[in-house]
Amino acid sequence: MKFEEYKGKTVFVTGAASGIGQAQAIAFLENGANVFGFDLDEQGLVNLQHQYPDQFAYKVGSVCNKNDVEQAFEAAILIFKQVDILLNTAGVLDGFAKSLDTDEALWDKIMNTNVKGTFFVTNTILPHMVKRKSGVIVNMASIAGLVAGGGGAAYTASKHAIVGYTKQLDLDYCREGIRANAIAPGAIQTPMNKADFEGDGEMAKWVADETPAGRWAQPREVANLTLYLASSVADYIHGAVMPIDGGWLTK
Repeated sequence: MKFEEYKGKTVFVTGAASGIGQAQAIAFLENGANVFGFDLDEQGLVNLQHQYPDQFAYKVGSVCNKNDVEQAFEAAILIFKQVDILLNTAGVLDGFAKSLDTDEALWDKIMNTNVKGTFFVTNTILPHMVKRKSGVIVNMASIAGLVAGGGGAAYTASKHAIVGYTKQLDLDYCREGIRANAIAPGAIQTPMNKADFEGDGEMAKWVADETPAGRWAQPREVANLTLYLASSVADYIHGAVMPIDGGWLTK
């Protein structure tokens, strides 16, 4: 997909070192945008910088750490002068743990990364967007944010929280020139899901069979949806949650 409008724009991507976040970063880079990546995995970020030395910069850190987030934003502004689009993509899974199998440490890890991390990054960058009266935010939800069964107790709760946060975020700031939406992926083949493909891959096969489309999606398919959702073509889409799930939610 090609969008000329991204040339000269700056995109801030969390979780940019691998999976969906990396695919999003590459998609915007290929469309001429500057991209600032933020992730705990330095090697994945270094690889992107080697491929796009003039367009890509990064900071290693955790979305759960306010100081890391603030330093990353400061670096992005220093290098690229502005942030036009924020992609809150960083997240972690909970191994489909039921409530009684979820201890406090696991609950806190999932909530801190998926929910508080999105909140930290958004509240760090949002004032900059409000001041400029312009900005697009795309949060990463999940089908687990819409129905049960896409994760365990903590993950499902965290993604439901992202759905609610996104809707309120857009309502509160749309008159300030901000547009916030979320993407709800189903089965996407990423490093986060590598356990499903190990051994005989029975879990991966089961998921594909249970998906009406009969397959897993690739991260680039989510990235392509992001390109559309962040563009001016989608300017009238506000506070929406866009499933990309191979028909999972139709069942």
